[in-house]
Formats: sequence, C-alpha cells, structure tokens
Amino acid sequence: MIQRLLCLSFVCVVSIVVISCTHQTNSLRYIDFNANWNFSLNNLSSVEEISRIDSSWRVVNLPHDWSIEGEFNEKNPAGFGGGPLPGGVGWYRKIFTLDALDSTKRIAIQFDGIYLNSEVWVNGQSVGKRPNGYISFEYDITPFVNFDGKPNTIAVKVDNSKQPNSRWYSGSGIYRDVRLVKTSKVYVGYNGIFIRTPAVTPATASVQITATVKNDLQEDKTIEFVTEIYDPQGKLVKEVESSHPVKANEAIDVDQSLNVQQPERWSVHSPKLYKAITKVVIDGNVVDDYETVFGIRNFEFDSKKGFSLNGEYLKIKGVCLHHDLGCLGAAFNVRAAERQLEIMKSMGVNAIRTSHNPPAPQFLDLCDRMGFIVMDEMFDMWKKKKTEFDYSIYWNEWHKRDLEDFIKRDRNHPSVMVWSVGNEIGEQWDSTGTVIANELVDIVHTFDTTRPITTANNEAHPINSIIKSGALDLIGYNYNHGMFGKFPEDYPGKKFIATETTSALATRGHYDMPSDSIRVWPIAWDKIFTDGNPDNSVSAYDNVRAPWGSTHEETWKIVKKHDFLSGMFVWTGFDYIGEPTPYVWPSRSSYFGIVDLAGFPKDVYYMYQSEWTDKSVLHVFPHWNWTTGKVVDIWVYYNHADEVELFLNDKSLGVKRKTGDDLHVQWRVPFEPGVLKAISRKNGAEVLHKEIRTASKASRIVLEADRTNILATGKDLSFITVKIVDDQGNIVPDADNLVKFQVKGDGYIAGVDNGDPVSHASFKSNERKAFHGLALVVLQGAKNKGKINLTATGQGLKENSITINVE
Repeated sequence: MIQRLLCLSFVCVVSIVVISCTHQTNSLRYIDFNANWNFSLNNLSSVEEISRIDSSWRVVNLPHDWSIEGEFNEKNPAGFGGGPLPGGVGWYRKIFTLDALDSTKRIAIQFDGIYLNSEVWVNGQSVGKRPNGYISFEYDITPFVNFDGKPNTIAVKVDNSKQPNSRWYSGSGIYRDVRLVKTSKVYVGYNGIFIRTPAVTPATASVQITATVKNDLQEDKTIEFVTEIYDPQGKLVKEVESSHPVKANEAIDVDQSLNVQQPERWSVHSPKLYKAITKVVIDGNVVDDYETVFGIRNFEFDSKKGFSLNGEYLKIKGVCLHHDLGCLGAAFNVRAAERQLEIMKSMGVNAIRTSHNPPAPQFLDLCDRMGFIVMDEMFDMWKKKKTEFDYSIYWNEWHKRDLEDFIKRDRNHPSVMVWSVGNEIGEQWDSTGTVIANELVDIVHTFDTTRPITTANNEAHPINSIIKSGALDLIGYNYNHGMFGKFPEDYPGKKFIATETTSALATRGHYDMPSDSIRVWPIAWDKIFTDGNPDNSVSAYDNVRAPWGSTHEETWKIVKKHDFLSGMFVWTGFDYIGEPTPYVWPSRSSYFGIVDLAGFPKDVYYMYQSEWTDKSVLHVFPHWNWTTGKVVDIWVYYNHADEVELFLNDKSLGVKRKTGDDLHVQWRVPFEPGVLKAISRKNGAEVLHKEIRTASKASRIVLEADRTNILATGKDLSFITVKIVDDQGNIVPDADNLVKFQVKGDGYIAGVDNGDPVSHASFKSNERKAFHGLALVVLQGAKNKGKINLTATGQGLKENSITINVE
C-alpha cells in the first residue's frame, strides 16, 4: 500500500520537505498481494509447467526467503562470505480474478524486491525482467489480464543459482512486499509526485509540488489537481487546487506551490511528520488520491563545523546494517526491523547506512518515524567485479535505470540525507573511476539535487580517482582512522563523513585474557587465519580488530575530538549472516556486530550507550564464573560519574577514574566465588551500583517477551528471550542447554537463534541450544485474535511458559 513520493531542494544547505510514504486513501487502489502463493524450488523447463501443481509445490505467504529454510553447508556455492546456505531457482505462482468493473482500470503489480534475476509472466506472457535483487519496480499488466471473473495466473521465476554473487548473505526469493495496483486510466505515475521546499525557517516552509499525471485513455481530459496538507496533529493547514489539460496517451507535470506556517520540523529527537493528500479530479469525481507522510527539515554539511540539523550542530553517530533479519533471513518484516532500530536507538545511534544496497521501502518508513538519519546506498560494485556473478555483469545495461528508480523511490524520505553511489569501488585506482563517478552524480542530480552525494572509499589518499573527479559533495572514508585528523590538510575546504569505521570483532560472552593489548585477526586481509581459538570464538573485550580496522574505543575517540568530522558509521550495528571474519568454515556469520545475530548486546554496546546517550550507565564485565585464583580482567563502562569503586565480597578493590580520553576503567582481580560489585559516584554521591554474582548449576528456564500483546495481522512478532538461570535467578554464563519449544494457539515459531556464529542448527526449528546462557524464539501471530502459549523445556531444567495475546 505504498506509492513513493518525491522531494527536492538545494544542495549545500538543504531546506526540504521530504516524503516518507504514500498511502492511498482509496483502499481499492492498492491490494496486499502477499498471501497464498504457490512455491516450488525447482528449475522448471518452461513457464507452461506452472499449470501442473504437484507435491513439489507448497503454499507460502510473502515476503519469503527460501535460502534461510535450508541447511548450512560449506559446499553451498555462496561460500562462507555469502552465508553458506542454498540458492537455486524458485518459482512462485498466484491465481487471481478481476471483475467487470476493473476492465475500465489500469492494472499493475509492484514488487519491492526479488532476489535475484526475476522474470514475471501474466497468463503465459512475459511482462519483464529485473536482474537487480534489491530494486523496487512496477509492471503495467493491463494488456495481459482477463476480466469478468476469469482466472489470471501470475508466475515469477527467481534465479539465484549463479553464485557467488554477493559478499554477504542475500537470501533468495520474493523477499519483500508485493501489491496489485488498480487505478483509473488517468492517474499519478509510479513514483510520480515530487515535493520540494526552496526555503524553510522556523516561521514558514515554502512547499513546491510536481506531479506526473498520465492519461492512458484515447481522449483528452481536463483534471483538477488538489493537494491538502495536514500537520502532525491531523489538522488541515493548507489546500491548493489547479486545473490542467492532459492529452490522450500522454503525461504532464503538474506544478503547485504553497506555504506551511510555523512548521514542526523533523529531527532525530522529534521526528514530526506531516501528511499530504493529493487528488486527481475529473468532472467532479476523484479518480486517484494518495495520503503521503512527509517531514520538513533543513540540514548542512560544513567543512569546518561538521553536520547540523535545523541549525543545531549534531554529530552523526551511525551504524552500518545489512538487510538480513537474523533467524528470519532476508524476508522483510516491519516488526523485526523495528526491533533492530529500537535496540540501536537505545544505544544512542542516530544514523543508519544501508550497506550496501537499497533497503526495503518500509525500513525507510521506520527511520522516518523513529528519527534516524540515513545514508542510502546503491552499489557495492561498478564495472569491476568483487565476486564471480555479481552486479558488474549487468552494469552496462541496467545501472542507469536502477539508479534512477532508486533515487525516485527514496527521495521521499525525511530520514535520507546522503546518497552513496558506491562502496569500496574497484575503479578508485584507475581513471575510469573519474568518468563513472561523474556519470552517476549527473544521474542523481537529474532526479534530486537536495542531498549530498558520496562514495565509501577504502583508498583515502589523494590518488583516489573517484575523489579526484571532484564529483562528490562529501568525501567518505572507510577505515583509515589514522588519517582522519589530516583530512583538512589533504582535502582543503572539503566536507568529510566516515562512511565505515572500526571492524572490531567479538563473540558475545567469550573473554580471553590479558585484555590490555590489541589483537589483529588475521594479521593481513589476504592471509589465511590460523591463530584463533579452537572453537572459533573471539574475545568480547574491545581489543580484537580486523587488519584494516580499529577498536571501537580508538575510533570514537578520534571522531568525537574533531568538529569537522561530521560523524561515523560503525561496521556493524548487528552481526549478519555471512562474512565471518576472521574465520572461515565452520563459522557462518559475522563477528563485527555491536549486537549479536539474535539481538543480544555485546559488552561494547554499553560503551556507546555511555558516550552517545543521556542515560546513566554502569556496565561491569565479564561474568563471575571462573576457576579459583585465575586473574580476571574487569572492565567497567560508566558515565555521569567521577569514579568507580569495585568490591569483591564487600572488600574494596580500589577506586578508578578514567584518565585522558579513555572510555573505560580496568582492574585485574584473582577470582574467588561470590559477589562482584561496582559503585559509580559523582562528587562523592552514588550514581549507580551493579552486582555480578557467581552462578551455580543451571536449574530453570526464564522467558521474557519484548511484547506480550501483538496485532492480529498475520505478520506481527513477539521476540522471546530465553535465559538459563540458577536457583537464585543468575544467568549461567556457560550454559548451552538444549531448549525445546511447544506452541499452542493462534501463532507459530517464525525462527530461533542464540547468537552463536558457528552454529549450524536450523533457524526454522522448535528447539535451540543456549549460547552463553541465552537463546531466542520468535513467535508470529495469526490473522485471527486469540492467544499464543509457548512452553520451553530442557533436560534437568524447570520448564516455563508464557502467553502472548494476539489482538
């Protein structure tokens, strides 16, 4: 139910109204087309074979990712980098009918994303192909459909058999939403509304609207085009109307202007959203109408002062996110993405980089609503390939059209403030980078001049041909943190963004000592790593990094120091499937995340929370279960205090204060069982205290839901944290008990996980081992109201149950 609207303003200081999403006020315009598809993981020899439904076909609801249903295997051609799950060729089929009244309408179908190499047929006729697995597109299927209740068959072939084609887990299938679109034959075109503001002040916002209106009839028409603006409280604040002739089988651009008084501007702390309702009227009848959510804000990147939003300077505190949703795979789910963003927001994140591809449009809707700045990224490669079957194969034929569709779709969003047209592009090192960079910038500027354009460059020296081209508004560095301070000298007058930083490594709950030296794993990016831990773990102290990267602490200390550094995007917010640096098989997912794949924070999460939020933080680690006499490194992240005092079994181990620009304090303590306690103080008064107790034998299961009430939409989720605790309720840090789940009622298990990057257990199961005392089960509700009862059992453990209301 989403039609993308556009926006525009000017380049250096951007004063803009940007559109988040457009919801048709006439519910018949957009029809949710996700339910009840037939699916077969089978390379049929022809489209005619889809008429023969047999046992190889099953019913699925979209979005759907067939790869996540498969088994991890080192022989799968995606390789350990792409997440060693199966690809292949899949077919989808759906039968639908249209009544006689629809015969006067335009019928289209919209796909938000199909991975990879899709072709769509309607009633046996091919209507189009799209090789790009991340792009959204629409097909006009009016010439191919039957009316009067006659059946129509839509078939989609998805070919993800040629691998590797990605450096991370891609998923396979129709993994984003699908809509059937019914409009009159005089209508606003796909991504056909463009709203911009040439000026925004606290007193007024000047709004200009351009709409592409198409007339597919054989006769000329005169339209009235009406735009209504509603403020964040739902009050009508402005209306404008204009009349326009539209010739038969032609399109026109309609231009309108209005002012919004005392605009409530969008910001990361107060993401105020307006609503525009636009109507196409013929002979007094509304033939097409939209409801568009948008935001008003102005921002600026400055070579000396960094970034400002609505006139206030703001450090961009961002993370990079890949598109997978952990145990749910690539199949997009609004609640799962919302949970990820909630976890990031609680850490203090105010910006997301969509690495390295267009996200689901609903992801940007969430960023608009929740208050995140977005660096929206299009390409991971240009002509020079990174994997054997990647997008470089399709570059010459498709890059212009894909980039145009990307910009038109996403220029709507108040959250999107930077376009990235490339990540670590091979053409950095030769003259072709200059030519292609200028071409891509010209394409972007054809459709949007309101946002700066960058590329994420791992070559930071002035020899970089993309930077030398002069085409970029922002210069982006990937890593090279040692060169950040020299940027004004290397690139005088240029504006800077740290597009990708850190690449520190950690396994949640695992600790290697001593922790006071930085480990580089592997020693070089092109070296096979043989010196790690036998269980493929990485210490969770912030002291292990990839050879191109840095620790979290050393990176942030540099970025916070310099005003001209507008901000940074940490690699990565969450672990993701694939790219398991520093290891290869049997590891199958990454170690880069500040949060693990299941959504459980690693310890460094609290360093960022202490630096990036106003919350009072006191985080002590590691756990307190060791062998007697072992010397344990104790780290503490804290803020809003002058000092921290540490106690073991009520005996003081001394007071520590952060010195210089350090972001943590540390003790070395011989282990003895009992209670480790930290107290933070400000001016001698206690701010917070934290206790960690030695856990005894695992005795019971604790279940904690992020939400006990979910919506009866068939799509809503409840994420249940499973804890293995002792008889006093302490999490047992080495617990790896197998927990089995039984579900009754109006829902089912959508996925299970535990954050272990080495586990090969299926994400689609009714059981999961705990990993360092924790596991996750995701429940998905039905469309009917009721209850879901989950019972968790484990050998030698007291079972537990929880009830989720589906409302």
